[in-house]
Amino acid sequence: MQLLSEQELERRKDREELMALGINPYPAESFPINVTAEDIHKNYENRKTDHKNISIAGRLMSRRIMGSASFAEIQDSTGILQIYVRRDDICPDDDKTLYNTVFKKLLGLGDFVGVKGYIFTTQTGEISLHVTELKILSKSVKPLPVVKRDEEGNVYDGFTDPELRYRQRYVDLTVNPEIKSTFVTRAKIISNMRRYFDDHGWLEVETPILQSVHGGAAARPFSTHHNTLDMPLFLRIANELYLKRLIVGGFEGVYEFGKMFRNEGMDRTHNPEFTSMEIYVAYKDYIWMMEMVEELLEKVTETIHGKTVVKVGEREIDFAGPYRRLTMYDSILEFAGVDVSELDEAGIRQVCVDLGIQVDNSMGRGKLIDEIFGAKVEEHLIQPTYITDYPIEMTPLAKKHRSKPGLVERFELFVNGKEIANAYTELNDPIDQRERFEEQLKLAARGDDEAMAMDEDFLRALEYGMPPTSGLGIGIDRLTMLLTNKTTIQEVLFFPQMRPEKKAVEMTEDEKVIFELLSKNHPASLAELKTQSGLSGKKWDISMKGLSQKGLVKVTREGEKLTIDLV
Repeated sequence: MQLLSEQELERRKDREELMALGINPYPAESFPINVTAEDIHKNYENRKTDHKNISIAGRLMSRRIMGSASFAEIQDSTGILQIYVRRDDICPDDDKTLYNTVFKKLLGLGDFVGVKGYIFTTQTGEISLHVTELKILSKSVKPLPVVKRDEEGNVYDGFTDPELRYRQRYVDLTVNPEIKSTFVTRAKIISNMRRYFDDHGWLEVETPILQSVHGGAAARPFSTHHNTLDMPLFLRIANELYLKRLIVGGFEGVYEFGKMFRNEGMDRTHNPEFTSMEIYVAYKDYIWMMEMVEELLEKVTETIHGKTVVKVGEREIDFAGPYRRLTMYDSILEFAGVDVSELDEAGIRQVCVDLGIQVDNSMGRGKLIDEIFGAKVEEHLIQPTYITDYPIEMTPLAKKHRSKPGLVERFELFVNGKEIANAYTELNDPIDQRERFEEQLKLAARGDDEAMAMDEDFLRALEYGMPPTSGLGIGIDRLTMLLTNKTTIQEVLFFPQMRPEKKAVEMTEDEKVIFELLSKNHPASLAELKTQSGLSGKKWDISMKGLSQKGLVKVTREGEKLTIDLV
């Protein structure tokens, strides 16, 4: 049973009263809108004659009833507009129900209304809409959190609990409308990147999300089962191998913005579902890709912020190229003080032990080097920095370095201590690629659940021949965090992954009596509440035990006095 608050019960009653008056609180017909709140505030003073026949809709956010006339505020997708509602204007005939009953008593904060009228300026200088017509568009039966703002815009009693904000993003967007700018910026990042790629003639494509072989990255997949085909499938951890198939097929440049899924841990920079952009361009290498990335990010940041320098926490990050380039081995030598370039797996494992880095037997040489890098280097890479020339064990899909044995042609771009881009000169030798996959299978046999699987169809595609190619992946979520100065990935996702909500607790009828009495007045004297409940001693004892076991109430003792309160 759904336990409703007093306000929720009242709002449902208001809904029924509206319907009894012949007013549909959820009308089907469209409401004409010819302006936004933002347009009015920007343009009214310069073009007052254009604001005589205004029609606008939004959510009722505040109301000040003053007898036969009232002020209120409505919020549309662009901002807040004050409205002035006079009884005789919206009720020109003898029947004043729309104002006296509907507007004053049956409307509540959070309801959607459509209003028509004209714009004027109040004596205090507030641009407002003088309402001549008012229509209910949607009745809210759950009250919005009350967020108070003073004249300087300071917020009190805000809707600030992170878990509630992320879980109820619809409420967050309503009562904290300023967060919309984060998601507008996110959309602009994607659209600007897409425009840059399209201007270069590269084709946007779509590749499968459900894949029979999980490949393209070292990560643990989500698995599922296709009933009709009676076969296991995986949510993709990357789209790399399919995009390369398209290069084999004759496209010279392909890219995709898409969701990736990795069955791994969650923290402030990781969500199991995330957005990545991957692009592959034929006849290019990773050196060319570095220059392209610098130009791309410089243009994106300048378009969005008007400059290449952005504020990230207390730091200023400059996305103007060129970026510093540092090899993987040199970065470990610089920040960890250890040269691992000539060490074998056993030697690097000992380095990890000496540095206090926890490792296990499933980790091969590449994984161990990655652990050292993550623990000792990443946090120092604040300004955009390319880490290049990775050990071959770390990157099964990259081409061997043209001049440095044992390395591959790969770079990762780090900004503010986090990786936001990863690129290779792509491996296009099918024999070498098969050997790399076989090495991954050996790691999987040792217990590495992030090792790549053998993909025979991808190998077959390479056997038909793939031209020299460079590929790049950029994490859109992390890039958005940087360009909006956010510290957690949840702030740049509309609907981040969350633990399941706790189910509503089922209560007996007697338990409900006690709980509802306590909800109206708590804490309360245990003896007084027992009297108010009217329950017999046995029913009281059983109900109190049930409420305590369900974690809904607690009893405290001060001397001889027992007090009960909600948990």
